[in-house]
Amino acid sequence: MRTVCLWTIILFSLPPLVRAKVIKPPNILFAFADDMGKYASCYAQIKEHHVWQDIISTPHMDRVAKEGVLFNNAFVNAPSCTPCRSSILSGQYFYRTNRGAILQGAVWDESIPTYPLMLEDHGYHIGFTYKVWSPGQPKDAGHGGVRAKYEPAGRRFCQFSQQTKKMVEIGKSVAAAKEVLLDEVRTNFQAFLEANLSDKPFCYWFGPTNTHRKWIAGSGEAFWSIDPDQLKGQMPPFLPDVDEVREDFSDYLGEVMAFDAGLGVLLDVLEHMGELENTFIVVSGDHGFPGITNGKCNLYDFGTNVPLIIRYPPAIPSSRIVSDFVSLMDLAPTFLDLAKVEVPTVMTGKSLMPMLKRRKSGTVDRSRSYVITGRERHVAKAREGNLPYPQRAIRTKDHLYIINFKPDRWPMGSPAEDEDQLRFEKLANDTFVTYADYDASPSKAWIIQHKHQDQYKIYYNYAFAKRPAEELYVLDEDPFQVNNVAELSKYDKIRISLRKKLLDELQHTGDPRVSGDGSTFDSVPYAGPYE
Repeated sequence: MRTVCLWTIILFSLPPLVRAKVIKPPNILFAFADDMGKYASCYAQIKEHHVWQDIISTPHMDRVAKEGVLFNNAFVNAPSCTPCRSSILSGQYFYRTNRGAILQGAVWDESIPTYPLMLEDHGYHIGFTYKVWSPGQPKDAGHGGVRAKYEPAGRRFCQFSQQTKKMVEIGKSVAAAKEVLLDEVRTNFQAFLEANLSDKPFCYWFGPTNTHRKWIAGSGEAFWSIDPDQLKGQMPPFLPDVDEVREDFSDYLGEVMAFDAGLGVLLDVLEHMGELENTFIVVSGDHGFPGITNGKCNLYDFGTNVPLIIRYPPAIPSSRIVSDFVSLMDLAPTFLDLAKVEVPTVMTGKSLMPMLKRRKSGTVDRSRSYVITGRERHVAKAREGNLPYPQRAIRTKDHLYIINFKPDRWPMGSPAEDEDQLRFEKLANDTFVTYADYDASPSKAWIIQHKHQDQYKIYYNYAFAKRPAEELYVLDEDPFQVNNVAELSKYDKIRISLRKKLLDELQHTGDPRVSGDGSTFDSVPYAGPYE
């Protein structure tokens, strides 16, 4: 039988007048966008920001940042949705979550403690809208501990540009079409709140997928006034600076703005019900840009560095930018710490509450000087035998060091034998026809179809070529991580030191990739086969 938290027992044993003065534990709102990297406009204030953080407008994320803490060095543990979410829910490195460490073929291990169920055991009302744990959304269980779905108004918001386009085509204005989708967000959230009959503190996961592929070409400009030409001359060096890719990029930024608008609805609901100040708000995303080079499924910053913005005025001093390295697996122990629930010793993440309560900006906790990231299997059939592409990395202030355990394998999946015969539309819309760990997109199609032109071969190699066993990047000189210096003897000392630090942490935390013969993730049940 589930326990009831101490505060509930005390509260209902007190006389009514005394009871009114008892403040319940804080609510938790986790706004977590599928495939959303670090693109919020509040990051434009960071010295090392990029032009896309200038041209996007995310007023609601900006508000949370102004009234709370903006983390500049927040990283996912794995740049693939299921292992990333497994890590967040469990507060552990993804490789400790058994079959939660892979995408297709994943099965949640109910013996692993997860923060939502622990909060429910301690008196919280829990629930979600849209996506939490993937693949699949079981009717009664699964989800790594979040079982109550609230979607009475539907889930059209997850196809924001597609649904907006449909409504515009039948005569609605863009503004009116957007309002229909935002009303859906409001109705779903209100349904969750209204189900809280005992006025418990709540823990709600808002997980829209509109920043995941695919969206409508040209939607960034049509629906959000983002001119792709603002990106001309500003593309990262691993992407071709051409019309098709710039438009794809700007359309993605439009979907980030749509997510921000949904966040604004949640903030408005909380404000009107008088719960905003007693709600611990966290905003983030599960990895970088999908269907783009070095983004999703990559351990480069473009794939792993994500937004993390936290607001809770009763305990968190506002308007701070923190540069400490944090992992999203730190969120589970943070939520438990906030709710005064004992953090299980199995959790490898560390609560952010001590940092959040400080008034300091910049470096707050010097022990948080690095993060570990990694990857195993994304799409099951990307390689023969459903094999993964195993990687682990350590990211510090000055360097990114990556181990590719199986450099003979294709990092983005195997190429199709008939790749040169595939039409643009097929490459842009069918992820599985070639390099299946790189989502289908206009950018992917353009890069593949121009690979034989001398000036564009380099972009094909950045995207799809096999990689060496070790990679090392010097970030001051190479912020986009395109110049691998691992083989240069002048960097031997740094490379050897980072390799040792990385492997020591993997050994200490029981990574199956480095224990025994290291073949666990290459074997059944991790390597399938799966239907």
